[in-house]
Amino acid sequence: MENFGIKPFLDVRSARKPVYQPDGHKLSFIADYSGLPQVWELNLGGGRSVLQASFTNESIKVVKYIKHTSTRIISMDVAGNEKQQLFLLKRDHDIIRLTDSPNHIHHYGGSSPNGKWIAWSSNRRNLAFFDIYIQNLETLEIRRLFSDDGMYSSIKWSPDGQSLLIRKTNTHQDNDLGILQINTGDVDWVTPHIGEASFKDPYYNKDGDHLYLLTNKDREHFGLAMINLYSKDLTWLERRDWDFEELTMNKEKNMLAYSMNEGGISSGVIVDLKNSNLYSWKTPMGVISDLTFSPNNQKLAYVFNGPENPSDIWELDIKTIHTERLTYSSRSPGGKNKLVKPELITYKSFDNLHVPAFFYKPVNTSKKHPVVVYIHGGPESQIRAVYNPILQYLLSIGFAVCTPNVRGSTGYGKTYTHLDDVRKRMDSVKDLVSLVEWLKAEGSVDQRKIALMGGSYGGFMVLAAISHYPHLWSAAIDIVGISSFRTFLKNTNPWRQKLREFEYGTIEKDGEFFDQIDPLNHTDKIISPLMVFHGANDPRVPIEESEQIVYKLKERNHPVKYFRFEDEGHSFEKRKNKIFTYTKVADFLEEYIGKKF
Repeated sequence: MENFGIKPFLDVRSARKPVYQPDGHKLSFIADYSGLPQVWELNLGGGRSVLQASFTNESIKVVKYIKHTSTRIISMDVAGNEKQQLFLLKRDHDIIRLTDSPNHIHHYGGSSPNGKWIAWSSNRRNLAFFDIYIQNLETLEIRRLFSDDGMYSSIKWSPDGQSLLIRKTNTHQDNDLGILQINTGDVDWVTPHIGEASFKDPYYNKDGDHLYLLTNKDREHFGLAMINLYSKDLTWLERRDWDFEELTMNKEKNMLAYSMNEGGISSGVIVDLKNSNLYSWKTPMGVISDLTFSPNNQKLAYVFNGPENPSDIWELDIKTIHTERLTYSSRSPGGKNKLVKPELITYKSFDNLHVPAFFYKPVNTSKKHPVVVYIHGGPESQIRAVYNPILQYLLSIGFAVCTPNVRGSTGYGKTYTHLDDVRKRMDSVKDLVSLVEWLKAEGSVDQRKIALMGGSYGGFMVLAAISHYPHLWSAAIDIVGISSFRTFLKNTNPWRQKLREFEYGTIEKDGEFFDQIDPLNHTDKIISPLMVFHGANDPRVPIEESEQIVYKLKERNHPVKYFRFEDEGHSFEKRKNKIFTYTKVADFLEEYIGKKF
């Protein structure tokens, strides 16, 4: 029977990626009000009306304004295949196609100071590599500006329009920034470093001779720094023992804003460069993202997403440090009191490593709770204190939830991120075993009713845990997960393969190790009922990863439920598919570890 109780939690919409129109009269953003992510615009004058600005059959991934105009750049793929194409979205809602190469990916890289050109990167020349292109917005002429066998992207144009600031991605944790001269194609690399370092969110100063950015060069965590583009010298401006994130700069070049990630919870900071003063503003528990200054330098728009406050766009008045909520897409399901805020805990793993996690307890229950352990993807990612509809629904009906940041997660320094690399892979799975011990000792959960749920790499963690430590788990849910590193590395998109090999290893060197740990090779040990979801167009984790393990489990009549979506990729975007998926998840968990168990 269909579970109607979860629908109010899934009906909560989200707004993100705010961008001010250059004249400051409107704010564009992406929201799923219509059931599919589209561009919407908020009139910042009287009335604060919200209107839909795009009407496409596919999800909008990016929206940016062309400098000095009301024309926007948007990007879309087809059914989640991530082969994004670029388009112009005009004021009258007309859409003009800029790229028409459906077998390739196009990543937007900024508009020129005069608004006549844009830059983007694409793997048109070779599927495994990304080159830099520029395009004239009047003639639509395309010029390949820079090509090399590597992962290159355009970040922004220089203030004088004569060069592009570009990035070369070496690994997910290491990159280089360079200045690409448009006339000659020459590159001056400006971030020399030894060892691993990442440089992100760069902004030119007013004179164009320095960059403000975030980096973890020679440090565990990201801090705020400035680089002299002539001498290449780096000067630290602000550092803490947590990562700085999401740096942005105002039009006058005299203010910066960033968020600080303190164990998965954000705090916001504004830097006044004239006097080096720092200002912060208060938010509930949650995550601040998508920071952007208004054209008049008076306001700062941002997205706030917390367990009790689903994703909406807010605006900070810089003079008064007063915040105002601009969008009301996320009306809480059934009242705010039904949403649960987690406790940030740590537990010791098998080697005495302290592993952080968010632990959510249901309200108004006296009996011991069934518990769902929810594992993030990545693995170079981090579970944050944000609204999650399925978790909040489970809490509302008496489940506890724990979301660990096992070793390999980001946010806790470089060393922690590399603790699961290659042959250390199963140490992160052992972190889940130690979490079960913590949950048992905590005392409020029913140790006979512990389920696992995760997507992408988190899906691998689910499959690895139930195949290597089968007696700990009562049920498991795998969404677009990896069942074999050998087959995954063989079949994933060419541009992803090399980047993933730095994390997982190679078939040539580590194939025997993969064979030892791959869940696909241990399906005979699985005793938990399993539910699996996958999008047919997934370019990251090919759908065969799910289908091959489902086939082996069905072959021995193991209880497994599998759902394939022909119109989705690695992330499920369409509202109807989200409702279907999470309703099935809720019913499955209720059947195996809930009241019906």
